[in-house]
Order: sequence, then structure tokens, then C-alpha cells
Amino acid sequence: MAFAEPAPVDQRGARLPTSTTRLVLGGLLSVMALLVVANEAYRTAEMAVASGILRVISSSGVYLSAERQSVYFGLGTDQPFGLRMSPECTSAFLVLPLVFVAAVMVALRPRITRRVLGALAVAAFAVIVVNQLRILGLVGLIDWLGTDRGYYWGHTLLGSVVSVVGGAVALILFVYLSTRKPKAQP
Repeated sequence: MAFAEPAPVDQRGARLPTSTTRLVLGGLLSVMALLVVANEAYRTAEMAVASGILRVISSSGVYLSAERQSVYFGLGTDQPFGLRMSPECTSAFLVLPLVFVAAVMVALRPRITRRVLGALAVAAFAVIVVNQLRILGLVGLIDWLGTDRGYYWGHTLLGSVVSVVGGAVALILFVYLSTRKPKAQP
């Protein structure tokens, strides 16, 4: 039976990152870069999901303009409307800080890498779902209150509240899941 060598340590006795830790950190940094560099593609994917949901729940026509990151709904009614996913409205910029914090946590405490990555997956999924709910809420308010009032209330009030609350819940989930002690094995 061969024993694994102890992890290398620096002059202070702190463990140095292993090749696995460096690989995970490289992956997280790559995800961060992709969220910025490929933001247009990310926004297109978000609007594609929103248009798919709208096609299922709406009785009016829905059209996705992928090249403009836009979805048009209410087609065939007297109030058609289009929403464009601007860089400020994407969930990418709520996911980005979570990925950054995950990278810092992995760099500082490599032994919790699995928990951090699992927590990151859950929190990122929560942020993406919340952003889809925000878009659908905006569509619902436009349909209910009309273009001007519905867009104002849906974008200004509902959108902000949903984003803040959803972001806070995702952050709490991330911190809880990544820092809790593992259950003792029987």
C-alpha cells in the first residue's frame, strides 16, 4: 500500500495549492471571463429561455429575436410589446460576484472546494431562476396594466424588489451551503 505524500507547505507552514485546486481556480476564473466576454451570448440564452416559457404560458404570439437579445410578446393582440435584455438586466452580473467569491474561498480553503462548487451551482441557478421570474413578472404587468404603467411598475418596482430579494436569498444560500460543517459519517 502506498501512502500519499503530504501536501507541500510554504515557509509559514500553510498548504500550497494542489494541481486540482489550481485547475478549479482556473475554471472559475475562466467562467468569470466568459460571463464578461460572452455576455451577449449569455443574454441571448436568457431571452431564449424566457421566450420558451412565454410560448407555453401565453395564448398570444411570441417571437425571439436572438441577434437583438429581445423577445416580443402579445403578437396578434392590440398591445404587442418587446423586451430587450440589456447588459444591466442580465443575471450574469449577479452570478459573477458569486463566482469570484467562490474562487477566493477555494484559494483560501482548498479542502472545502466541493462544498463551494455545490453552493455556487445552487446559488447561480437561484439567480437565473429569479431573473426569469423578473422577466415574466414584467410581461404579466405589461399585459395587465398596459404598456406605460405595466412597464414602469414591472421594471422599476417589481424588477428591483425581485432582483434584490432573489440576490439576497442566493447569497445566503451560497454562504450557508459553502461554510456549513459536513454531517458526521455513521
